Amino acid sequence: MSAETHRPPLSAYAEPTRPVRAGWIAAFAGVWLGLWMAQLVPVQVLLPLQIAAQHSSEQWLSSLVAYGLVSAVAGAFVVVAYPIVGALSDRTRSRFGRRRPWILGGVLLVAAGLALLGVQTGTVGTVVMWTTTMIGFCMASAALTAVMADRVPVDQRGLVSGWISAPNALGILLGMVLVTAVFTTTASGYLALAVCAVVLAVPFLLRLHDVPLSDADAARLGPATVRGVLSSIWVDPRRHPDFAWTVASRVLINLSNAIATTMLLYFFTFALGLDDPTGFLVFTTVIYMVVTIVASVGLGKLSDVVGRRRVFVLASGSAQAVAALLLAVAPAQTTAIVGAVLLGLGQGCFFAVDQALATQVLPSAETRGKDVGIMNIALAGPQAFGPLLGAGAVVAFGGFTGLFVASGAAGLLGAAIILRVRSVR
Repeated sequence: MSAETHRPPLSAYAEPTRPVRAGWIAAFAGVWLGLWMAQLVPVQVLLPLQIAAQHSSEQWLSSLVAYGLVSAVAGAFVVVAYPIVGALSDRTRSRFGRRRPWILGGVLLVAAGLALLGVQTGTVGTVVMWTTTMIGFCMASAALTAVMADRVPVDQRGLVSGWISAPNALGILLGMVLVTAVFTTTASGYLALAVCAVVLAVPFLLRLHDVPLSDADAARLGPATVRGVLSSIWVDPRRHPDFAWTVASRVLINLSNAIATTMLLYFFTFALGLDDPTGFLVFTTVIYMVVTIVASVGLGKLSDVVGRRRVFVLASGSAQAVAALLLAVAPAQTTAIVGAVLLGLGQGCFFAVDQALATQVLPSAETRGKDVGIMNIALAGPQAFGPLLGAGAVVAFGGFTGLFVASGAAGLLGAAIILRVRSVR
């Protein structure tokens, strides 16, 4: 048992100073691996295939738009749920702490949603079950991100954030192999992801020492009423400009990634006309995964060492933008491979460093859960609405060129905006 278990901080709001150990980081990475698999593999593979099966092969544009609508409906619920769940976790009083009940509840809801999603044959059922899954992901990820602010010292957050990013890439690859080579039906693929999410969460739930709220701590938050929770959600951008600029940068860079990557299976199938688009998607994902893992852990640690975050975010957004613009100018298999390398560099660096930067611009220690919930809207919102916006771009411009140009522009703008942050180097 670690020393941090024997010597908890006196207050749940105390700024963490003791480094977390390798076992804690490994368990933390494990629960994220299960959640990323549950959220990203359906977006990349299972949902497009499931929705395509609900339409005839001649209606691929209708299938693409339906996929965008399913993601957008779930995203609308997530945008509302994230700050509310975060605010509730700030106020949760149990002997198991504030965050652990929400992590457990979220993981179980993800698993239930995925298991039921696999048996849906109509659009309405697909929307309901995917929305359920995404709300569970929202519950667990909001609490987990708050845990990092609660337990990880500032000078270790780049490294720990890297171990959130690495499972993101690894989860896509492992999940895609799982659902395309091992469990080859849609229903069994969803069920396998559900089981993985639960199993991988157990070690961290057992290891986490989540400090319960004391009476004095709870009093600082105000009444735990509906009005009290809802009124606490607003963050004034005039009082906290760095928080607002970080959210804006996150929205744009994540949108740049989402509107391009969530359309890749359609791009490989209908624009490049590949004989095995799913196989090529797996191949480029392997490249992306390896580069992302190296970039996230290495550059996250480097940002801790040099004490800088903004320049890394600037570089990551620019790399993602270049990857998208290359596909717009020269759509080909070779370009897609080069794009996977650039996207891996950019995404790995962004997830590691931006996550650390985000925890450094939170308005207050008392509302970390709510504030990181707002930050996470900037991650989940673009991922949810990206497919709909991407589908709209394909329809509006009569092809995929406009989609990749829009992706590149969003990435460049998001990278530039981070320079407006002043409190973090």
